[in-house]
Amino acid sequence: MPDPAFLQTLNLTFWVALASTLLLLLLGVPLAWLLAFKAFPGKRVLETLFLLPFLLPLVLPPTVLGFYLLLLLGPEGPLHRLLGLSWAFRFEGLVVSSVLFSLPFALTAYREAFLALDRSLLDTARTLGAGPFKLWGRLILPLTWPGLLSGSLLAFAHTLGEFGVVLMVGGAIPGKTQMVSIYIYDLVQALRFREAAWASGVLFLLSFLFLYLGRSLEERGRRWRSATR
Repeated sequence: MPDPAFLQTLNLTFWVALASTLLLLLLGVPLAWLLAFKAFPGKRVLETLFLLPFLLPLVLPPTVLGFYLLLLLGPEGPLHRLLGLSWAFRFEGLVVSSVLFSLPFALTAYREAFLALDRSLLDTARTLGAGPFKLWGRLILPLTWPGLLSGSLLAFAHTLGEFGVVLMVGGAIPGKTQMVSIYIYDLVQALRFREAAWASGVLFLLSFLFLYLGRSLEERGRRWRSATR
């Protein structure tokens, strides 16, 4: 019988991952389109800025990003002084930190999906009078949805395993901000290895499932694009 505390933690982690993935779709798709096809002053700076959180964890721990987010979202942060919002140690803070931490992952996948589009198809459709809504509804989304969904699944799986950032911003309040990764860490600290092994196994299987689905969609997208050329 699973520990009720684990189920509660898994439920919270699922909703944080789902909310952050939906926000990533809303923010990441237009931003990826902008970066893929539009030229504007400061584009290189913007690309570097969004890729920075992706590259920095290679040399810096995610707790550094979490620390700065804690300063931003905390009760003494600029967000609270300007708008009266304090999202540290709350669900909203977990979602915001997850969106920012996973944005480079999703953005890279979305942009690759758009870059793989056949530009001649878009130009032909525009020449025939297709407006933006018809272009997106009948051409762009049908051709890129495997890549967009694959990027979203990767972002979702990435959020499931977050530790450093969510620990700094959300803490480890059971039933409120304790994510699965932190729950496992706390079990190990308490020498409850059997429960930690069980929870780790569930998280491993879920992560494997989402990664497998993401890779399958990428492969399907490649075959689909090849068939349309």
